[in-house]
Formats: sequence, C-alpha cells, structure tokens
Amino acid sequence: MSAFVLNVIGKGAEPGLFKGLECGLASILSPAFAFDLPVTGIAALIAARDIAGGAPLDINLVATARRRKKLLIADMDSTIINVECLDELADMAGLKPQIAAITERAMRGELEFESALRERVGMLKGLPLSALERTYAERVRFNPGAKSLLATMRANGAHTMLVSGGFGFFTRRVAKAAGFHSEQSNILLDDGAHLTGLVGEPILGRQAKLAALEKAVAELHLDFAETLAVGDGANDLAMIGRAGLGVAYHAKPVVVESAGASISHNDLTALLYLQGYRDAEIVRA
Repeated sequence: MSAFVLNVIGKGAEPGLFKGLECGLASILSPAFAFDLPVTGIAALIAARDIAGGAPLDINLVATARRRKKLLIADMDSTIINVECLDELADMAGLKPQIAAITERAMRGELEFESALRERVGMLKGLPLSALERTYAERVRFNPGAKSLLATMRANGAHTMLVSGGFGFFTRRVAKAAGFHSEQSNILLDDGAHLTGLVGEPILGRQAKLAALEKAVAELHLDFAETLAVGDGANDLAMIGRAGLGVAYHAKPVVVESAGASISHNDLTALLYLQGYRDAEIVRA
C-alpha cells in the first residue's frame, strides 16, 4: 500500500483529469465526486493542483496509515455553524460593522485573540439576554454536512469534541443538536438580565484549544496520528498543527497556508472523504 494518497473532492472529479500524473490505480469514494490516487509524495500534490488549475476541486495529500481518525476536535463558528455568533449578537446591538471588523482581523491572526475578545464583549455591555436566544433561533444554522460528519465518525467509534473561542450559551446547544460528545468554550458574564461586558477568565483561545486536544489524546490513550482537528481562524492554528490530520475549512489565508489539508470548495462531508470513507459508509443526517 502506498504511504500517501492524493484525495480529490469536487463535482465532476474524475481520475482521468490526472492521467498524466505518476500514480497508482484510482479508488472511487463517490462517483464523479471523490476519489483517491496512490502517490509517492508532495510532488504529486503540487502537480495535481497545477493540472486542476482553477477548477473547484479540493486536492490534498493524505497519509494512509491510521487514516480513519478516532478523535474529532472542531471549532464552532464558521466551521460547524454558518455564522460568528459574536458578530450576530453585535447586530442585535446595532454594532455589527464595528465588531465584525475586529473579528475578521482576529481570525486572520492580525490581533491577539484574547484581547480582541475582551474588546468586542465589552462593546456589548447592557445587551439584554433575550438577544442570545434570538441569535440562536434566528441566525445559527449548521453548515452542510456537519451532522453527517458527526454521525459517521461516532458510528465508527470516534470521540467528538466542540472546542470554541465562542460562548457556552451557543456551544451547549450546538453540541447537543449536532451530536458532539463534549463542548468547551468561553463564558459571557451577565447580571441576570443583561450582559455585563465581561467574559469569564481564563479565556479559551489558541493555546487552550491545543490543551484540549492534548488532554483528550492522553485521556483516550490515543496517538496524535489518530486525531482530526478542523477550523477556520488563526485561533485554531495550534490544534490544527498538532493533530494527525489538521484541516482548514473555508478558512482564512493564514490557516490555509499552515494546515496539512484544506477544504475550500466542498461541505463538511469532505472530512469523511479525506479519511477514506465511501458514500455507502456515510451516515446521512
């Protein structure tokens, strides 16, 4: 067995697109959508992406050893769900342009996450708690493929964790609805009726996400090669870099450049194809 496969995902994906590439026989994961090509290393990835040009295909080099992961650790905002919850809370307060601009810079790695979070939460002082419920009910939606990703990995014995720089009000609801085993996040402080403008300390940021991964690996007696971490922002970089399979999902450029794999064109079921799952093995949820 080859030590690596070139994993190709996208509408119209056919092995014939890469007939000039030096590789083994293709393994079809999803007809006309996802397949593997056994290759020898990084040179094949560079060549394949050059051949594909601007086609909307996600092409990644994946190690075949321990390919199906036993631990999934996922970011929430803009990864598992469609929005940045803090930005949507800001919209309720009439402050979305100002706060979203800070969020964007923090996710790009231009601002230190913890201080940027304190600044944004401070701007929401006095926001009624009813705004949290409205935000969840009206704005939060699962990204396509999220529930299938969770259901399939759980059906195959994986442990699943939602680890977010966002807030417990949202992570508790999202984790329960999506089927995560556990969730960790930050705490918005309130006086019983309104937000105080403060966030609980210590803040769960980049290093805390890495610590959550390391703790889970130790407690579950796993090797890091058996883990998958996925996120979109700079605060996800440490856990993505440490995981056996670190995936940038529709991510900021700094994350795409650093991650071992990136999904920019397809939904979250792509994380299953990256692990070698075939259509018939995916639990559609």
